[in-house]
Amino acid sequence: MSRLYAGTSGFAYPSWKPEFYPKEVKSKELLRHYATRLNAVEINYTYHRLPSASTLEGWLDQTADGFLFACKAHMRITHIQRLKKAEFNGLFFKAIDPLRMTGRLGPVLFQLPPNFALDQTVLAEFLAELPTDVRCAFEFRNKSWLVEPVFALLEEYNVALCLAESDKLVIPERITADFVYFRLRKSEYPMEERAEIAERVSSIVGGGKDAFVFFKHEESAAGALYAEQLLATNAVAL
Repeated sequence: MSRLYAGTSGFAYPSWKPEFYPKEVKSKELLRHYATRLNAVEINYTYHRLPSASTLEGWLDQTADGFLFACKAHMRITHIQRLKKAEFNGLFFKAIDPLRMTGRLGPVLFQLPPNFALDQTVLAEFLAELPTDVRCAFEFRNKSWLVEPVFALLEEYNVALCLAESDKLVIPERITADFVYFRLRKSEYPMEERAEIAERVSSIVGGGKDAFVFFKHEESAAGALYAEQLLATNAVAL
């Protein structure tokens, strides 16, 4: 059964009190409260460092079955190695494997730097090495990647084109996998736009595909509240 997963990019923001987090909630309990209201989170922590087993255990302990962690791929893979084959790629997936083993791993997001232009050969070789039991999504931030041969490659390996909103780049709404990954980066979404998002997501889920929708983290709790409203609108139980 297809499902909507909605949340934000990150959760550790005390500035969301009291609009989202109650004033009395301690920093170490933020994730626990977050997971009572939303059913997924995009983790930026894994972009900067490999998580320890104890870190992952803490995340799992504070969240219930069904809550998913979408992990951003380490910057060494996307920004330094630039998708080249390397031992570190395997180390990254090994580090997050406890999430996979417990059924709590959402998609892995590979966010490429804006100055990384199209290299179809490198992409094809990288996609061929990805674990087949892990959902992956690619966020391209250089328009040279937004071409039919790249979309075809993503479809071949069931990898999602990340539908990320940006003031600098328009990503075509191409569905290339059995799930859809949205990154909604505006700081504010008027009611009309939220209604349009809800309609698009409902159509995707109704069509048999899981949808992952992550709003941008801000100093305010707006993104978290938008995600909660989206879940309520689509009648998804945590």
